[in-house]
Amino acid sequence: MPAAPAFIWPIRVYWEDTDAGGVVYHASYLRFLERARSEWLRALRYAQDALREREGVVFVVRAMRLEFLRPARLDDELVVSVALEERRRASLLMRQSIHRGQESLVEAEVKVACVAAADFRPRAVPEALVAAMIERDIIEREMTGPE
Repeated sequence: MPAAPAFIWPIRVYWEDTDAGGVVYHASYLRFLERARSEWLRALRYAQDALREREGVVFVVRAMRLEFLRPARLDDELVVSVALEERRRASLLMRQSIHRGQESLVEAEVKVACVAAADFRPRAVPEALVAAMIERDIIEREMTGPE
């Protein structure tokens, strides 16, 4: 499945995100990526707390590959994107990037697993969430994949 149109979330770099030299600390990029994924779900009307309470599931990062291309600095205005690359029964593969204007700073591939909130065992991505993705043309109606 080709990557779906990207969801975009703006981020500004604050002191708390940087080292003493005003350069973004590498772990801050993980927070930026996480915030964008959370806002992507929220835009689908599925905030993470609602998924846990209504559906009994949470998404956990199973694997992540990052490529740091250029540094971000204090007060930079960044854009973080999220694009769904693949949906399987109990996981999602996403492509993410962080840009400053046209300049690519970080490229990431993130696999999140859908698990039961109670025992962290794999669970199918909720059908209502899949329906919301189909409705917004994030995935094709026929898209299913083995786990």
